[in-house]
Amino acid sequence: MAGLYFEEFFVGQVFQHAIRRTVSEMDNVLFSALTHNPAALHLDEEYCKNHSEFGQRIVNSVFTLGLIVGVSVGDTTLGTTVANLGWDEVRFPKPLFHGDTVHVETEVLEVRESKTRPHQGIVIFQHRGFNQHQELVAICNRSALMIKKPKDASPEQTKG
Repeated sequence: MAGLYFEEFFVGQVFQHAIRRTVSEMDNVLFSALTHNPAALHLDEEYCKNHSEFGQRIVNSVFTLGLIVGVSVGDTTLGTTVANLGWDEVRFPKPLFHGDTVHVETEVLEVRESKTRPHQGIVIFQHRGFNQHQELVAICNRSALMIKKPKDASPEQTKG
């Protein structure tokens, strides 16, 4: 299990995720098609050359959001999360283009006990995605309901 238990998180903790991902045209077109998003900004190169301030297609922002959160899972919540409770303050300060390479960092903003679930707690993460030029392309706060470390588990059954 790669994820951390609730008690292993602390405010200010920062994860520099090792996984990097170069985004392809196929990623963008397939994701846009699968989600029924026909926006010309994602699919029509000629339209973007003449009608977009970027002069080229931009990557679907929902794909970008999913990518930055997905990259974080292995280091933070894999196998130790109960549920994703929500995303807040989602922003895309710069566009992501085909061929850009994304890297992600995550900071723990808040750690609190669950008021209704004694064996679980809530962690609020801030995920930040950057392109290869170190420009911030996406940022969001994610609330996750996390499992607490089992009290009666043997050392082999717990992390750390």
